[in-house]
Amino acid sequence: MLRLAAAAGAVAGAAVTLPTALGAAPAAAAGAAAPAAAAGVAEAAGAAGPGIIKPLPSDRFTVRGTNAETKFESLAGTGRLTPVSHFFVRNHTTTPVLDAETWRLTVWGDGLTSGPREFTLADLKRLPSVTRAAVVECAGNARSFFATQQGEEVAGTAWTLGAIGAARWRGARLADVLRLAGVSRRAVDLLPRGLDADYVTADGANLGRVRRPLPLAKAMDDVIVAYEMNGAPLPPDHGHPVRLIVPSWIGIASIKWLGDIEVSTAPLSSPWNTDFYRLFGDAYPAEGSAPLTRQTLKSAFELPWNAELRAGTTHRLTGRSWSGAAPIARVDVSTDSGATWRRARLHDTPRSANWTRWSASWRPGAGASGPTRLLARATDARGRRQPLTTVHNTQGYLFDAVVRHEVRVV
Repeated sequence: MLRLAAAAGAVAGAAVTLPTALGAAPAAAAGAAAPAAAAGVAEAAGAAGPGIIKPLPSDRFTVRGTNAETKFESLAGTGRLTPVSHFFVRNHTTTPVLDAETWRLTVWGDGLTSGPREFTLADLKRLPSVTRAAVVECAGNARSFFATQQGEEVAGTAWTLGAIGAARWRGARLADVLRLAGVSRRAVDLLPRGLDADYVTADGANLGRVRRPLPLAKAMDDVIVAYEMNGAPLPPDHGHPVRLIVPSWIGIASIKWLGDIEVSTAPLSSPWNTDFYRLFGDAYPAEGSAPLTRQTLKSAFELPWNAELRAGTTHRLTGRSWSGAAPIARVDVSTDSGATWRRARLHDTPRSANWTRWSASWRPGAGASGPTRLLARATDARGRRQPLTTVHNTQGYLFDAVVRHEVRVV
């Protein structure tokens, strides 16, 4: 297995060739713009991130290379669903500009009972539609806390807690698409692939377009081929015209700008499930953990880092908690660096694959002043509770420990 070291969005390693059952993969769907064209549109729109099309105002986003992290405090008052204007962007390269009219999805591979099948956007819209409210979260969300809280070195984009967003997604069931394509009883794996540009590492290795295997069992369960986000067509930065939504799983599974899906009778692999999105480190086997699937458990305050809060005043602290395994059951908050805890009030009906908003009041003593730490700790319906530390892994995935949110009482 080729091991690639990711650091600040750049990786080093040799090129990896996608194994296919039929030889070369189908050609890219029509309508894909060159990365330069996408960058030009981004510049015209006033975006601050390289290759990102939508505007990225500094009160809502922190630009991190080709990515844009949502500032969590900007979500206060936005409701349970994240507006497109606040939704984080995770790009390996640049946002492609695709023509919905000429776009095609090709389903192919030896896991079908006949030859390849093409679908237009109109074909997908003729299928029964489903709507799912679900978060999409990068597996590296909260990665920076391995260093700042635990003193451990990790590689990758230094997200805080804003590499996540919740939306109402509408589309066709992937199961319906696969049945129409003639999925075989012998099929075991799918390999969805995006239409963004090839990902080239810092040392020049071309890893091809982003793609990651998906077990057939998950594909036939709750995955949708989405063409709407919050009641409107998908915006370019979020997968226009079509993307996958894989509820409760790490964000890389929800491939944007979907172009083709290989269906195979044998397990499939790509760099995105062999070298990335596995856990490596002293606590794991040399070959790493199994490929990551479900997201973990987290909580975040809708409050700026190092916010100043006035003593002798009652403050309403708000935040959100979420779990990839089960609905949120309770959230506890500490306003004294973890010395004492009290239960927060939940403001949503907890649901799987989505976050739950909460609040707690706090009145610092009239004579209080100086720094302190606010902590939020979630427990889900399966009894999992956020730990105080997370087991280290070299690429900084799935940080689930309680985050120490520093503020100052004035």
